Amino acid sequence: MKDTKRLIIYLFLVFAITWALEFFVVYPITEKYGYGKNVLAQGVVAAMMFVPALCVLLTRLFTKEGFKNSQLTLNLGKGRTRYYLIAWFLPSILCTLGALVYFLVLPGEFDTGHSYFIQQNAEMGVTMTPEDMDSKVVMGIVVAMLLSPLLNVVTCFGEEWGWRGYMMPKLLGRMKFLPAVLIGGIIWGLWHAPIIALGHNYGTEYAGAPWVGIAMMCLFCITLGTLLTWWCVKAGNCWPAVIGHGAINGFAGVPMFFMASNNYPLLGPTAAGVLGGSAIIIAAVVVIFIQAHQAHKTVVSE
Repeated sequence: MKDTKRLIIYLFLVFAITWALEFFVVYPITEKYGYGKNVLAQGVVAAMMFVPALCVLLTRLFTKEGFKNSQLTLNLGKGRTRYYLIAWFLPSILCTLGALVYFLVLPGEFDTGHSYFIQQNAEMGVTMTPEDMDSKVVMGIVVAMLLSPLLNVVTCFGEEWGWRGYMMPKLLGRMKFLPAVLIGGIIWGLWHAPIIALGHNYGTEYAGAPWVGIAMMCLFCITLGTLLTWWCVKAGNCWPAVIGHGAINGFAGVPMFFMASNNYPLLGPTAAGVLGGSAIIIAAVVVIFIQAHQAHKTVVSE
């Protein structure tokens, strides 16, 4: 029961602090200056990635839980190392496969001339030609695939020590894997709800906004959270989630280089769309079946 109370305290803190910042800081900024290209609003949103880790510290101190089993020990060997490597490289592969699905379903949205990206930069006063973009795209892809986990390690630790390092171990201590990742993913998705309503990831010009966007974010968080949780369970710490989250954050924007428009944000081509995220969805289903099979074998052997 102690873990349940600690989890409730943690969730209360993480939602209260985050939503207070969003409603009383980000929303007023957005109302005055807009959200999409406003550096101040985006900066506050980025800073909120540290709130989950802060709330882990506060919860552990308030409840006198201490820092035993903090999920920070970097366990290597015994087959664990592969999960760090999988978390580093698989997200970019899954994002690429999902983007291919999106562009195959909507071939008119594929543009090797990078027109949408060039247009977005032009609106910010940056002039680019398709020729300028070609080398930047290649470099962007290489950097995103190889270095994103390292470049994003600090901010993604801010989230993942909270979600996969604190929330998920406590959920998994009380229920089986599938309900835990479903509940954990919904919680993680709803945590993003206020900024999704502002237009984060999907904009605001789609049918059913913002509720459909919030539901889509929950789906994305369930499926991605399933992979991140599985890797952490196998490695015995939260670092694969930090790596995997960093990889996703770094590579998710790459398909936007090839967009002709942003007419279908709920579909893709980024991994937050249902088509752009289709490979992640399939991978999550595979993980759930593997875990269920392994759990069944364990029960039978006992």
